[in-house]
Amino acid sequence: MSAADDLVALLAPRVGSETHVGPWLAVDQERIDAFARVTGDLQWIHTDPERARRESPYGTTVAHGFLTLSLLPFLTEANAPGHFERNYPGMRLRVNYGLNRVRFPAPVPAGSSLRARTVLKAVEPLGEAVQITYGITVEIEGGARPACVAEQVVRLYP
Repeated sequence: MSAADDLVALLAPRVGSETHVGPWLAVDQERIDAFARVTGDLQWIHTDPERARRESPYGTTVAHGFLTLSLLPFLTEANAPGHFERNYPGMRLRVNYGLNRVRFPAPVPAGSSLRARTVLKAVEPLGEAVQITYGITVEIEGGARPACVAEQVVRLYP
């Protein structure tokens, strides 16, 4: 059997299971402002706390949806030391292949904390590689609805 076959055999029984709950991360105004500068999205709803307090339906600034999405590697701990070796034995390389579906059901008010829950949705051989689909739900601490729900597809190579 190949390394890809071994990985599929290891992960297939876990399809449908929650595989990870990440750490909480505070999303403060400084992080929101830095993201706004990098992306050029300086809309007041993100960057002007006083105006947002007066005019926004949220009563405060909110994080960009794409900021929440960009935090997935941290929130899922996908790049934490040892994560790759523990979770993908026999593989040498992981590529972010993309997203099938992304939604932002609830705004992330400045000062909120987020964490991600990951469910293994699919594992499939792809030649010598393995394609994995994860369902990721980004929770807002104390929130009734998630900040983000996404399906991420990664490819692993031996």
